[in-house]
Amino acid sequence: MKKFFSLVVQAVKGSEEDLTKVSINRAIILLAIPMILEMVMESLFAVVDIYFVGKISEEAIGVVGLTESVLMIVYSLAIGLMTGAMAMVARRIGEKNPEGASVVAVQAIILAIIIAVILGAVGVYYARDILQLMGGSEQLINEGIGYTQIIFATNIVIILIFLLNGIFRGAGNAAIAMWVLWISNGLNILLDPLFIFGFGPIPAMGVQGAAIATSIGRGTGVLIQLYILFNGKSIVKVAARHLKIAWDIIVNIVRVASGSTIQFLIASASWLFIMRIISTNFSENVLAGYVISIRVIIFTILPSWGLANAAATLVGQNLGAKQPERAEQSVWTSAFYNMIFLLFISIVFFILARPIISIFSQNPEVIEAGITSLRIICAGYVFFAYGMVISQAFNGAGDTYTPTLINIVAFWIVQLPLAYYMVQWGYGTEGVYWSIAIGESVLALICIFVFRMGRWKKVKV
Repeated sequence: MKKFFSLVVQAVKGSEEDLTKVSINRAIILLAIPMILEMVMESLFAVVDIYFVGKISEEAIGVVGLTESVLMIVYSLAIGLMTGAMAMVARRIGEKNPEGASVVAVQAIILAIIIAVILGAVGVYYARDILQLMGGSEQLINEGIGYTQIIFATNIVIILIFLLNGIFRGAGNAAIAMWVLWISNGLNILLDPLFIFGFGPIPAMGVQGAAIATSIGRGTGVLIQLYILFNGKSIVKVAARHLKIAWDIIVNIVRVASGSTIQFLIASASWLFIMRIISTNFSENVLAGYVISIRVIIFTILPSWGLANAAATLVGQNLGAKQPERAEQSVWTSAFYNMIFLLFISIVFFILARPIISIFSQNPEVIEAGITSLRIICAGYVFFAYGMVISQAFNGAGDTYTPTLINIVAFWIVQLPLAYYMVQWGYGTEGVYWSIAIGESVLALICIFVFRMGRWKKVKV
């Protein structure tokens, strides 16, 4: 136990051990602990944010939910870029080529800036249309359009904070990514109530204040990341000689990232349409309950992504070191640990659903909707555990198209049609929530089957 806690401390402080040579359990701990803590803070912010927004109105909760559903497109692009850069950086580090990793980092940043500018302009200009398309009422739109515009205008910090932390993870610097998000989201949490409700010279800005707090927090995180990259504080070091466009590298990043971007866009579109099904067929109180439950679910799913990202990094580095069997064993071990964790969480959620949802709202209809959503969706947690780890393992290997095809089957062929027809057949919100659990379970089963085939071991990036 003493050795374990010593290893945890080492993981939190940061370690530059060769992850392709130490024991698999040690490598997982060194990567997963900071990644899990990183995601714990991200998920804590998501819960705290909706807690403060919930003090404004049900419409405020709704506008956050609708905006984030559309913002999933931005997240998908950010995660796609992050995944592509992480896979390529991990492969270069596994090959003992840090110079190549630095070149990849700079080209990915250039791509991120171009994408963010385009998305920001579109999102700000069409903010009202976006909320109307998502089924928002006129009252909801009038109250929250400022939130949507601010979030889209500052989407560059969302994309960059994802991307740069992916670069650190790929290099094995998980502790740097963790500390950046702790500082960033810690600042978010402190600023949220100040900008939402006002304090001293700061006027109360309502739900728009939440967007400003988020942008300041993430922007601070990005500045810290850039400082570390350009001042040689990590394995990947960016110098003046790297600051030029390398089209061959950009094309390679686009090739790898496009698959992962499409992959997450497919999943995001599914969540977007689920949100629209709920917003157009049920009351705003039901929508608010669903949004709260999803934030609570994210609170536990994001730490699990820490384990999944650890597996992805280990896959990339071990393939780079020509150790495919070690890469595979890293995935199965990470998935098992993830399954144990989420099984425990699903039991807790099922038993304590009412007191958990009641923290965020006192409206009886909101509470009941949130309880139903939370209990049904967490029924698929054991499958979620394997699905998320193995999907990320494919991505870590640079095989971004396999999980894309799996997502199409699980989400667009199974989940969405099932959700739509469940409502038509009179099963109400329960049918929608069951479609989510079933779709994620199908994804996990297909991932396991395809992963065992081993084609991902032969991918070149």
